[in-house]
Amino acid sequence: MNQPQSDNQTATSPTSTPPGNNSSNFFSDWRVRVGLLVGTVGGLILSLFLVGFFWPHWLAGLGMRSWSSHANATPIECMMRDTNDDGYVSCSAMLKGEVVPLECGASVFNIGCRVNYGAAAAPPVRANKANGRGG
Repeated sequence: MNQPQSDNQTATSPTSTPPGNNSSNFFSDWRVRVGLLVGTVGGLILSLFLVGFFWPHWLAGLGMRSWSSHANATPIECMMRDTNDDGYVSCSAMLKGEVVPLECGASVFNIGCRVNYGAAAAPPVRANKANGRGG
């Protein structure tokens, strides 16, 4: 006689990976790739902007520390930018108890400082004299 055969086969369930273990599928989503690309480009642009903004300040600070070490002075601080576009950033140092105003170069080709005496100590200007020819 035929007896019904029992099906003892177990159903195979598809294997699923546990959450957090989908590293191979993580980068396959286009949104993740676009987000990483935009983040990388944005970070690069931001870092270039910050370096460009602080570059004159860093160079002027380097020149101020060099000038201060040669003059046995104490460096104080430099301004952030060259405000009058003359290629120098205003800095200051303490020398023998007095604050010395400096103008320090904001270019790689001009690292160093000069003392800024300002308009109060400008050199005297000689008046034009007639050169003796009828005048």
